[in-house]
Amino acid sequence: LIDEFIFHDVQLCAPEIRQLALLPETSKPEDWFQWYLRERDDSYRSLSAKLHKARSKENELSAQAIDFMIMKEWTGPKRPTHILARGEFNKPTVEVQPDTLPAVLPFPPELPRNRLGLAQWLTHEKNPLPTRVAVNRLWQHFFGKGIVSTSEDFGTQGQAPTHPELLDYLATTFRNDGWDIKKMCRRIVLSATYRRGSTVAQPLNPQPSTLNPAQLFATGPRYRLNAEQVRDAALAASGLLVANLGGPSVKPYQPAGLWEEAGTQHTYAQEHGANLYRRSFYTFWRRTLPPPSMTVFDAPTREFCKVRRDRTNTPLQTLVLMNDPQFIEAARSLAERLVREHSNDDTARARDAYRLLASDQPSPEQLAVLTRYLAEERQHFTATPAAAEALLSKNGERKADAKLAKIEVAATTLMVRLLLGFNETVMKP
Repeated sequence: LIDEFIFHDVQLCAPEIRQLALLPETSKPEDWFQWYLRERDDSYRSLSAKLHKARSKENELSAQAIDFMIMKEWTGPKRPTHILARGEFNKPTVEVQPDTLPAVLPFPPELPRNRLGLAQWLTHEKNPLPTRVAVNRLWQHFFGKGIVSTSEDFGTQGQAPTHPELLDYLATTFRNDGWDIKKMCRRIVLSATYRRGSTVAQPLNPQPSTLNPAQLFATGPRYRLNAEQVRDAALAASGLLVANLGGPSVKPYQPAGLWEEAGTQHTYAQEHGANLYRRSFYTFWRRTLPPPSMTVFDAPTREFCKVRRDRTNTPLQTLVLMNDPQFIEAARSLAERLVREHSNDDTARARDAYRLLASDQPSPEQLAVLTRYLAEERQHFTATPAAAEALLSKNGERKADAKLAKIEVAATTLMVRLLLGFNETVMKP
């Protein structure tokens, strides 16, 4: 129990403490020297004030510093490591030493058995594995599927390469080029294989074949974009994408209450202004709860490393593309541009919107559908102007251009929204 509490803004000396505690006085004159310096010595007080100011500045700098964990080689005695019987920690068996897989590449005796030696072993010219894993993942990035389809597993549980000679060639070239990633990417995208069309043609040989058509590269790659690419493509087409490099993570639009429902004690604080339109690379992720619009497009959690994402096609994805605030706002921004550039030409609006979003020229039938839909929506908003006002004012923080006709912008926004949910917009052509 506390009966009385007194706060002092200075450090008391021993005699002062005894007096406040009503203890018998037993101090000597020299015990009061600290009090004399603090209360009577002007030079000491001046120096103490400077010291206090310097320490406060040091504390401010320390609070701003970011701590990094670093590692260094252990110089003490090696800790013995054993094979555990059935994996139980209290049942050690044979003692083992640091080593690598001899089936891949025996550890060269001239290399040190530490982290530096392991790095040299990984990049050794006779090591067949790392370069193949690296080029396989680059191939997967461009084609949607690796030469080894199980890019996360090159072992006995994984799939064999569909084109082993091609994998060998790419791995050898990659190593000889000094592990130059940009050069390898250029080599892949300029290849005749990558530049093939994605339309499936009739086979040259009509005879039945034992080969799986999915393992052949007779056509160019065609697959749905990743979650981050879907969002960035919409922002880029609308002109909203902020392409600045570097900086901290940002928190764009997200339904309210998700973090609280997941049991976290933190509240999602949405960003404002330009941070809403930064590349998805900079979007803040909770490890167990990615942004929901990305989860719909198969973005995994970050509880573990996932080298290969699964791709699904669900109606919920179209629902996000046509109703999520960030996509509605992107559609409105692009609609304003189209109305500004083609004030009286519906066909030009539809053609430009299709070209920007689907990266292709529309067919006459597609143009007819888009222009008819645009005319229908214009008629609808002419009859219900309040709906046009709500569409332009309630989706996203970006203010609508007051100089443009609201009915035209609203109708064009819905036409663009229709294209956002179009299969060609979210597929790699």
